[in-house]
Amino acid sequence: MTVSQGETSPSTTTPEDRAGGGAGAVAGPPPAAAARARRPRRGRWGQRAEIAVLAGPALVVFLTFVIVPVLMAAYYGFFKWKGFGPPTDFVGFENYLTIFRDPEFLAALRHNGFIVLMSLVLQGPVAVVVALMLNRRMRGRSVVRVLVFVPYVVSEVIVGTGFSLMLSTTGAVNDLLEKIGLGFLSVDWLADPDVAIWTLLLIITWKYIGFAVILFLAGLQGIPDELGEAAAIDGASYWKAQRYVTLPLLGPTVRIWAFLSIIGSLQLFDLVYIIWGQYVASTAGTSTMATYMVANGRNAGNYGYGSAVAVVLFLISLAVALVYQRYVLRRDTEGAITEGKK
Repeated sequence: MTVSQGETSPSTTTPEDRAGGGAGAVAGPPPAAAARARRPRRGRWGQRAEIAVLAGPALVVFLTFVIVPVLMAAYYGFFKWKGFGPPTDFVGFENYLTIFRDPEFLAALRHNGFIVLMSLVLQGPVAVVVALMLNRRMRGRSVVRVLVFVPYVVSEVIVGTGFSLMLSTTGAVNDLLEKIGLGFLSVDWLADPDVAIWTLLLIITWKYIGFAVILFLAGLQGIPDELGEAAAIDGASYWKAQRYVTLPLLGPTVRIWAFLSIIGSLQLFDLVYIIWGQYVASTAGTSTMATYMVANGRNAGNYGYGSAVAVVLFLISLAVALVYQRYVLRRDTEGAITEGKK
């Protein structure tokens, strides 16, 4: 069949020929596509540079004041060192082995564990109830919030000094009990081993419960009021709505507070050292790993041993933090990460 001059024959060129300008042309991406391919790479380098500029100073400070001192303490822990001059009396792992053989350190470790557990038991429920009450509309709510938070901002030195004076055998507490006819309840609040640890827990609760209340109040502000209203419409009472609606949504905040409370209890030092001192704390049953470190390290003139105790305390806190994050905080952190998941 012949094709007339005015007709056009069907095109036999392929899309590749048209894109490349002919069969002999080398196929390649258009300039716009190549520019788009190069753009993400430049964007990634820009993001990396931005992260380096913003996080660099904080990273330098963290390495200088956290990682380097820990490494230096680990190094000094291998020596019997008096704190001046270069360490020369190498003892290997003797300091670290002595720590776990010393009954005083094991007792201090048990005290820390007891304080961790009881701080969660005493402070958590009370702080949740107070936060729920202060989250409702009431007169003088702002004033009550301030009064609850005041003990947290008071210096530990002031708190320790004040309680040591009030709780002494001739202090204000025993004197008040005598005047109101309850003298049989007067005890040695600070020196009796059966009472001193509970005295410490009450002081810690009074001091730090304000922080828990404010933290829980901040978490309650992020819970929509519509959920409580919907529960009330369905017939739930106020406390049932708090139990089945508010408290589950407050869970992430409670878990963060519990983490901070655990780490703070493991590293407790100032209140114990101010109230009981380095010697009374061990006999009264309120010593902690931190007070043991100071008493047997700096005060004993054995800085190598004190450095070893500091490393052990750091490793215990780090292990607890990693385990807690792995098994408790994992679902909270995974829920906050949305990028990189398909």
